Amino acid sequence: MHRHLLHKGAKFDFERLTMTGTNGKPLNRDIVRHPGAVAIVPVLETPGGNQIVLIKNWRISVEQWVYEIPAGTLEKDEAPADCAARELEEETGYSAATITPLCRFYTSPGLSDELMWVFLATGLKPVGQRLEVDERVTVHPTGMNQAFSMIESGFLVDAKSIAALLLARSRGFLGS
Repeated sequence: MHRHLLHKGAKFDFERLTMTGTNGKPLNRDIVRHPGAVAIVPVLETPGGNQIVLIKNWRISVEQWVYEIPAGTLEKDEAPADCAARELEEETGYSAATITPLCRFYTSPGLSDELMWVFLATGLKPVGQRLEVDERVTVHPTGMNQAFSMIESGFLVDAKSIAALLLARSRGFLGS
């Protein structure tokens, strides 16, 4: 297999892979090389019951606001759990007493090597949001039933959030 760097980006790179197809001819595929990412299911304990801390995030790639769980890209040599704690604080303004690993998955292996680690965050305490200059994020603590209704109705359309919330619920972390 031959690899050719097409573009070196700020967070990820574009690479062209050339391999031999089943017909014996060269076959090119353009892919995204990604350093990896994390997503966090933050559970906020309130007197009225547990809530999921969702964020409303302006996603320039789809040119719209998207409800999702907090997430972010790994920095060089950063452990996924450390990245999860950092991104949780930056995007939601909460720190977690406990960060529990749930799973990891390839976000879109047909076009990228991005591996995402998912964590459950509990024991949340407010510390203040620390958004980066390119982030437009608002925090939306959401009741459990409402969060899953948002998935069922198609209002919450972010795949990592859907997968993480359903997995956390199926493992009993979010009730039944």
